[in-house]
Amino acid sequence: MRKQVLSSPFSSQLAPDLVAQVHIFLLQWYAAEQRALPWRATSDPYAILVSEIMLQQTQVERVLPKYQQFLALFPTLADLAAAPTADVISAWVPLGYNTRAVRLQSIARQVIAEYDGRIPDTIDELLQLKGIGRYTAGAIACFAYHKQVATVDTNIRRVLHRIFLGLEHPAPKLNDAQMLALAEEVLPEKEAYNWNQALMDLGATTCTSANPQCSSCPLQEPCRAYAEMSQYSLFPSGTVLRQLRKVAEKKTGYQSQPFTSTNRYFRGRVIALLRTLPTGHRMPLETLGATIKPEFTHQDLPWLQQLVEGLAKDGLLDYNESGACLP
Repeated sequence: MRKQVLSSPFSSQLAPDLVAQVHIFLLQWYAAEQRALPWRATSDPYAILVSEIMLQQTQVERVLPKYQQFLALFPTLADLAAAPTADVISAWVPLGYNTRAVRLQSIARQVIAEYDGRIPDTIDELLQLKGIGRYTAGAIACFAYHKQVATVDTNIRRVLHRIFLGLEHPAPKLNDAQMLALAEEVLPEKEAYNWNQALMDLGATTCTSANPQCSSCPLQEPCRAYAEMSQYSLFPSGTVLRQLRKVAEKKTGYQSQPFTSTNRYFRGRVIALLRTLPTGHRMPLETLGATIKPEFTHQDLPWLQQLVEGLAKDGLLDYNESGACLP
């Protein structure tokens, strides 16, 4: 008997027949349409760890060439742990979110020090590694060690939400813990690897955030989001979804911030600039600020200092009163 993990207004949407239908449709689709990705051709926990950290908030197409290059430079966990941090950061460029490179090396060093160089195979132990959250722990346990576990990334969250709960706008109906409970509830027996990969593939190629290809989706029949969009159009599509999203955002007053004015953008510019310096050379804050931000003034110094101190705290640079440089 299927255990009832969720106790919520959505439990009635998890009828066994509906879940079984989704299993059949999605797994059949994945068997025929799965993407050939290099990290799917290995069970090496280290290689899978590298891929999972790289894929966080970065598209597969950008990760593919860097994944191969990174493993060529640091072919083993021990190689990564022993490398200078500046080399690891340089090898990570231009993936962005450079803190991931520092975090990855930190994980490698912790595994060497505390686990004799062997990446753990249980979620509880994986969560003891600093910088690994529940998704990455589940992904390593499932994809490297073939454990029967559920895990939830951005694509999986979106696909499960749309199939079983409906459109995610104006706001998702489940928090992180509830979404994980839903993922565990609908996990097919003995199919965790294929199921989790299938959900990610569908979310990346068909059930995308802004432009879902509903006409070619294998889950039209059981999908609640498809049924909701059908109320507004005979041909549910990305256009319908975007219109509904705009209405929701207008009601909530949400406005997105231009990327080029975000701290993330300037953090990336700081690291890119410091990479051009000779080894050991520091750049004063005033010079750094004027270079990354043409309209920089003395009044921006507290903002820049906070930005640089944050980068230093994340291990991405070294900072003192003389200025900043790569570690």
